[in-house]
Order: sequence, then structure tokens, then C-alpha cells
Amino acid sequence: MKSPVILVAITLTAAILVAASLLIFAGTRKSTGTSTLNAPAHLIRNHA
Repeated sequence: MKSPVILVAITLTAAILVAASLLIFAGTRKSTGTSTLNAPAHLIRNHA
């Protein structure tokens, strides 16, 4: 078992990524078309 600090960091990053993708998804659904979906997905893939 690694130190709890690492587990907390991983959990926080995962939560932030999920929250960001949800915000992006909600934003793209409110605004126009699916063309905007490609850019955020690309950013998330680069970030991971």
C-alpha cells in the first residue's frame, strides 16, 4: 500500500477530470453542434 497522500492525489485528479468532462459535455449540449466535442476530448486525452 502506498502512502495515503498518493491515493488522495489520484482521487482528486480523477474527480477533477470527471467534473471537467461533465462541464464540457453540458456546455457543448447547450451550445451548437458536435464539432466542439472534438477539441475538449483531445485536451482531456493529452492531459491524461
